[in-house]
Amino acid sequence: MAEEAVLKTKEEQASSLLSAEKGAEKGIKLEKSINLFSGITIIVGSIIGSGIFVSPTGVLKGTGSVGLSLLVWVLCGVFSLFGAYCYAELGTMITRSGSDYAYVFEAFGPFYAFLRMWVECTVIKPTLTAIQGLTFAQYIVEPIFSGCEKPATAIKLLAISCISKLESCLSVTIL
Repeated sequence: MAEEAVLKTKEEQASSLLSAEKGAEKGIKLEKSINLFSGITIIVGSIIGSGIFVSPTGVLKGTGSVGLSLLVWVLCGVFSLFGAYCYAELGTMITRSGSDYAYVFEAFGPFYAFLRMWVECTVIKPTLTAIQGLTFAQYIVEPIFSGCEKPATAIKLLAISCISKLESCLSVTIL
């Protein structure tokens, strides 16, 4: 009786492997869940980000003149174009999915690719989320407290609520 159950289980495993091989031959593909519009909005959001709302003030303060700050913006735009060109070249040469992970994996191996993604998940993404939350809070509080000192506690609480809402939306879409 037990031997029949073991044989039946092995037969089921073999048949599932065969069906998986047949599916691979047919070319099983992932469903597209991002259409053209949402793909464009993701890319534009990644490129522009929240930096455009924060950095002009710092550039203007650092340069001291509008003309020089515009020159800095143009030079940074040219520099960004070189970076975009490098990513386009990498994307055509390395066709694996995974973006930075795949590129680092190909160039330096799995250990450094793992470290790159680990730093991305533990340092870079949380930091960017915090900066976006603080930027959002600054812009929301500005009209309410125009002409007077903005309370730091209100900005922090608004940033925390923004980050909490953003993270809950992201966790729902990921799951």
